[in-house]
Amino acid sequence: MPLSMLFGILILMLILSAFFAGSETALMSLNRYRLRHLVKQKHPGAIKAQKLLQRPDQLLGLMLLGNIFINNFAASLATVIAIKLYTDDESVIAISTGVLTLVMLIFSEVTPKTLAALKPEPLAFPAAWVYVPLLKLVYPIVWFVNLFVSLILKIVGVDVNKSTHDSLNKEELKSIITESESIMPIRYQKMLLGILDLESATIEDIMTPRNEIVGIDLENDIETIVAEIKNSPHTQLAVYKKSIDRVVGFLHLRKVLVLVNQESFDKQTIINLLSKPSFIPENTPVHTQMLRFKNEKIRIGLVVDEYGDVQGLVTLDDLLQEIVGELITDENTVTKQSDGSYLVDATITVRELNRVMQWTLPTEGPKTLNGLIIEFMETIPEPGASIKLHGHKLEIISQDKNTVKMVKFLPKK
Repeated sequence: MPLSMLFGILILMLILSAFFAGSETALMSLNRYRLRHLVKQKHPGAIKAQKLLQRPDQLLGLMLLGNIFINNFAASLATVIAIKLYTDDESVIAISTGVLTLVMLIFSEVTPKTLAALKPEPLAFPAAWVYVPLLKLVYPIVWFVNLFVSLILKIVGVDVNKSTHDSLNKEELKSIITESESIMPIRYQKMLLGILDLESATIEDIMTPRNEIVGIDLENDIETIVAEIKNSPHTQLAVYKKSIDRVVGFLHLRKVLVLVNQESFDKQTIINLLSKPSFIPENTPVHTQMLRFKNEKIRIGLVVDEYGDVQGLVTLDDLLQEIVGELITDENTVTKQSDGSYLVDATITVRELNRVMQWTLPTEGPKTLNGLIIEFMETIPEPGASIKLHGHKLEIISQDKNTVKMVKFLPKK
């Protein structure tokens, strides 16, 4: 055989070796979730690639069989060429082996595999068209090789016949959403993260605490009650006697505002307009309560502990806010300063602060930043006090009686 033909066959072997090496990396680097999406869209190459990847043992056996055969054949050709060129020099065989190794490493291994890892689909889908018929052609050899492979893997407790399905747990899915800034606005990211957190959130995490509940005390005089109704920023108010624990019902302002200016308006009129109060155990999951609100067609309820004492109040808006976050709130609870620090309203819940700042402050104990600070310091800190709270340096800006009102998180150096 002339040298020109030998060189031509050698170059062909290098190209085929690059194909097998690159296609192996490309098929194994395919994004399985994008692949499923393309299969649903009836992409021909994706359909064949998915079929091949359902049995990775057979696919790898085929690719390695072809790659090893071609590399050995190329090495034999290089030896024949070296002998033809330098019949009197025995060291030329070793030199040709070294040169061929370097050439194959660059052009048939590293380059195609790097390209395939960066751009897997352009190589994987065309290669799948080649591998499907090729696998049928050499299936007996692949089956024989995989027979021994299966026996060896069974010894170490691996069954290749059991197909594995890629699945994501909640934390992995949250990581994917967090890293999708290039294709999704940040506000939608937070909405999706809020939905994923619904399962672990309870009513206690999102309720308005007892001391912040705005309501009407029927023990007050009628003039005071009318003023509270007219000046209320809320659409529904809890109505009670002396204490919120003695709640009578909820008053919808839409029903009462048309009556407050009438001379006959009195406390009995208010009582007649009340709706029955709904009580919610504090450990109720948020998604469960959302379904209850929907089924019972109510929008507000009082949160009670195991003794029946009122601990707070929750509305349908609170539940929705757990999903959409700051999209429906007018309160600016976290404000970034020019020096990189953050002014934070200490009444913010720990869950919301974690979501806004992408932190991991503990949520098992106190539900608000104020409670977390007080539990950590075991006292009510004075303004100007500085602490390091779970790895975050902060300064107390203001307090009100027995609560922290505003803090400043210092920038990390």
